[in-house]
Amino acid sequence: MLAAAAVLTAILPAFHGVVPNSPGHLGSLLESFLPWSGLAIMVLLGLSLLRRSSLALVALLLPVTAWTYLFGGLLLPETKSGAHDLVVVQHNAGDENTDPAGTARSLADAGPDLIALEELVPAALPVYERALAPRYPYRAVEGTVGLWSKHPLTDVDKVDIRPGEITEPWSRGLRAVVHAQHREIAVYVAHLPSVRIRSTGLASSWRDESAGLLGKAIAADELRTAILLGDFNSTLDDRGLNPLTSQMNVPRRGFAFSFPAAFPVARIDHVMARSATVGHLRTLPATGSDHLPVIARITLDQAR
Repeated sequence: MLAAAAVLTAILPAFHGVVPNSPGHLGSLLESFLPWSGLAIMVLLGLSLLRRSSLALVALLLPVTAWTYLFGGLLLPETKSGAHDLVVVQHNAGDENTDPAGTARSLADAGPDLIALEELVPAALPVYERALAPRYPYRAVEGTVGLWSKHPLTDVDKVDIRPGEITEPWSRGLRAVVHAQHREIAVYVAHLPSVRIRSTGLASSWRDESAGLLGKAIAADELRTAILLGDFNSTLDDRGLNPLTSQMNVPRRGFAFSFPAAFPVARIDHVMARSATVGHLRTLPATGSDHLPVIARITLDQAR
């Protein structure tokens, strides 16, 4: 039984794509927690040692290999910085954050070139603007998402990622052109709809629809280099984000679990890039939000 459990623990992560997403988005639900399959391996290892089962120990090589292939690279150290780098911070600042000024100072103290924020409520927005203005003179805000930059911004525009069933005012996407490193970079900030785990499975239809709309906008962007920052309410393994992950480079270093801040179990705050490499992703100290900020160094491809 232990050996069979080990084989199953290897099959599910390695072939998660064949798990059907209907009913209840079960495939997406499994993919949201794939890294935690490592805990099952540790439990099986303990039981195998307790039972002194050679067969089970040998079988455990399968899930260990599968987990290492999928996630082992995230444990590797950060690579050296280069001359064509931008440092970015992504943070869902939280609509119930009672210390927006302290949050802004904490993010700015990390020294990034760009800061992307979500859940910017009207009462807190002026606080963020005042706190960030001295070091980030350029900003773009659309609805509840915003971008602060050390570099000039132009062509700021709303990106419509509202699911069709939402009829009330709803603005959670923006695009701006950042002029840095002697080039124009399209920077997107987005906050995809929340998902819910219910008795019927994962309720993620709105999130998936919004991801599709965002993916189409990025695919149609004429600028070669693009950076995407946001809270996507999902992990990168979730097939619901395929419209984004299929065309953008994602971090290959650092787990950086960002939610919930009190006991992070998943990274749902993301940094992606096109014609650029996203380096080691790590979290910053907690703010007044229920998310942890994440920071990454982006190395731009050589302009052609």
